[in-house]
Amino acid sequence: MRRDLQHIGSLAERSSIERLSGKEYRDLLVIGEVYRQQERMYEEGKRRIEGRIVSISQPHVRPIVRGKAGSPVEFGAKITVSLVEGYAFIDRMSWENFNESKELIEQIEKYKERFGNYPESVHVDRIYRSRDNLRYCQGKGIRLSGPKLGRPKKDVLRDEKKMAREDELVRNAIEGKFGQGKRRYSLNCIRAKLPETSGSVIAMTFLVMNLEKLLKGVFLHFWRQWIILNLLGY
Repeated sequence: MRRDLQHIGSLAERSSIERLSGKEYRDLLVIGEVYRQQERMYEEGKRRIEGRIVSISQPHVRPIVRGKAGSPVEFGAKITVSLVEGYAFIDRMSWENFNESKELIEQIEKYKERFGNYPESVHVDRIYRSRDNLRYCQGKGIRLSGPKLGRPKKDVLRDEKKMAREDELVRNAIEGKFGQGKRRYSLNCIRAKLPETSGSVIAMTFLVMNLEKLLKGVFLHFWRQWIILNLLGY
């Protein structure tokens, strides 16, 4: 690879690089960066590097370690989503890996911008129950779901167990929303190539799911009205 890149560089000195098409020039730059990254990891004896490129055609895609069974590493955009009464809102979308627990405060502030007030409770996974997030929610009068930090209690009250089960059912709704997007709308198989078009496809997927939720509510309303009118003999 080094020999080929040096040969191309020498040719570029004798002939204009403008002979290459836009795609060929872009691929040449990407390949050069891939070689630089691989060479640096080899020299330093590392297996990770910031901004690692894993695709020539999609250099913006990054490997994201998830640790899931069957797919420990995923490739694609990472998004944080808020679910309010069945409607999904994309709060952040990035092709770089990030710690989603640090996004909670910003997500709550975006909720206030949308609806004019803070939520009464926020139902999250355990990763979000950091001290900063807990302190912020306490200051805003928001109940953050999940167990308290520290050693778990041996004796848990029945009411606390009931609330924990209810919180888990509410939190599972966001998992179901992602499952719906993957099963019915190919959210796990985005075929767009550019980061902008991929982002548009992801946003359109959630838009369609929200419209489906809205249409179901409208249909249910008219269906109930139709039944009432029939019972009254109209």
